[in-house]
Formats: sequence, C-alpha cells, structure tokens
Amino acid sequence: MLPSHSSFLAADPGLITPDASAHGDARARAHAADGSTRPLWLGVALGLFATGLLMRMAGLAIEPASGGNLPYLVCGAAALLTRVYAGRMPGRLGRALADGAEYYALFTLIALAGAVTSYPIAGLTRGFHDSGLQRIDHALGFDWLAWYRTVAAHPWLQTWGLAAYRSIYLSPAILLGHAAWTGDRTAARRFLAVFGMTAAATLALYAFMPAVGPFSYLWHGPIPYMPESEQWQQGLIPALRDHEVRVIDLAHLRGLVSAPSFHTAAALLYIRAAWPIPRLRWPLLALNVAMLLSTPVEGTHYLADMLIGAAVTGIVVGIMGRRRA
Repeated sequence: MLPSHSSFLAADPGLITPDASAHGDARARAHAADGSTRPLWLGVALGLFATGLLMRMAGLAIEPASGGNLPYLVCGAAALLTRVYAGRMPGRLGRALADGAEYYALFTLIALAGAVTSYPIAGLTRGFHDSGLQRIDHALGFDWLAWYRTVAAHPWLQTWGLAAYRSIYLSPAILLGHAAWTGDRTAARRFLAVFGMTAAATLALYAFMPAVGPFSYLWHGPIPYMPESEQWQQGLIPALRDHEVRVIDLAHLRGLVSAPSFHTAAALLYIRAAWPIPRLRWPLLALNVAMLLSTPVEGTHYLADMLIGAAVTGIVVGIMGRRRA
C-alpha cells in the first residue's frame, strides 16, 4: 500500500507544527485532500479504458512482447519503487522523491495514452481537411511556404527550432519537479488534471478534422529540409484506415494530430503554470515561446491548427477554473 499524503504532511514540520490547533489540523487535512492524486489515477484508468475500446474498434493492438515496451516497464517499476520506499524516508527529500515519482508516472501515462489513442482515432476517420485549414491561413495572411523556405535557408533556425520543438516534455519535468520539492501537491494535481483534459479535448476535436499537414499538402518537389514531423500523416493515416497497420510499436510512435496543435496547447499551459513561480516564469516563457515559433515547420502545422490548439487550452483552463470556484 502506498504511504498516505497525510503521513507525508505529518512528517514535514514545515507543513504541520507539533502544537497545531484543531483549526490548523482541519486546514492541513483540507490541503491533503485537495492535493490527492486519487481522482487523477481514476481519470487515467478511464482514459486507458477508452483507449482500449477505440483500439478494438479500429482493429489495432500493442504487442505485449515488443522490445519497445521495455523502457516504459522499467521506468514504471522504478517510479513505483521510488514512490513506496522514498515515502518511508524522513524529511523533505523523501517526500519530494515519492511525490515526484508519482507525478512523473501520471504525466507519462497521460502523454503515452494520448499518443497511442491518436492511432485508432485516425484509423476511424474519413477524408482530410487540409483545404479548409489552408483557407483559414490564407484569410489570416499566413504563408506557411514562406515560413518553411526561411527555415530551410538558415541551418541555425533548423537547429534551434528542432531543439525547441523537442522540449515539449522539459517544461512539465521542471514544473512537476518544482511542485514535488516545494510540497505543492495542489499545484501538481491541478497541472496534471488540466494537461489530461487538454489532451482529451485535442483528441476529441482531431476526430472531426484529420489532415496531412501543410508540408505534405503544400510542398511539391525536392525537399531542402525535412522537419521533425516529416510526412508521416499522408502515408500512415490511410494505412490505418485500410487496416494495413494492426500493431502499434510504442518505440516508434508518430505524431498524427494536425488540428488542434497539441504543441501549442501544451506551450500555453506550461506558460500559465510557470507564471506564478518567479524563478521559473521567464525561463519557461522563453522556452515555450521558442517552441511555439518552431511549431509551424517542425510540427508541420497550419496557423489554424495553432489557433484551435490555443482555444482548447483556454476553454479547458476556464472550465477547470469555474469547477474549482
């Protein structure tokens, strides 16, 4: 059995003093309840169940004996052991290690489930919506081809853009690590909840607007620079629809979601989470602004994709905020 949150609170003199009053004890219990991760684990379990149903509907499966599963199994076992045994250590370090292991495990499960779920959703869709997304870009005056040619002509933009685009998991690692070290379970729980809801909303909307992306749709001829997302959608999505792909290899998951842009949704979520923390505010703002600037080319996204992704974050944050109130 995992150590309870109340035991961690009681072990930290900075959170509960020996002569705490009844009112102080009540506040401590309320804080522990507000920071409980049990609803998150339930949400993850429901999400995995939904993923299983979609996989079954799309005729897809994950090979249990695949070597691509091994890193996840090893990391899961390490997180579980750390959560159990570090929680028995006295003082701040043990609590931080135990909480951090649980936060990282939850985040990894949410992110992995989201990536896997995009496959059956893509396989169950019909048609592509690139023409409509491109019309929105044209109406907004956004020229994706000009953006791509600029990056293709400057190797330093390619290097920095690729690094920024791949940093999508760096910000949450920092934010959750900070929450674990400071003992702010409420902030960690809220961040994970909004991240999970944003991922779910992105996947739900993706079912109505699958696309191959501007790189495949607009670019014709020799390729001077291959972005990080390459051109997987135009080949993989039809193969999923035709049941030519039946097994998902966790070691080679590909990004299939065009609209809404999850990189955009995540970047705005990270900026919002970091803003109240002075020591993290400006570094994570700079990092995620760079990720946003890299997203059109490295993620092969229309500007319309990014605007829809931003709207998803705004709506989810607003709903969660009203629920808290």
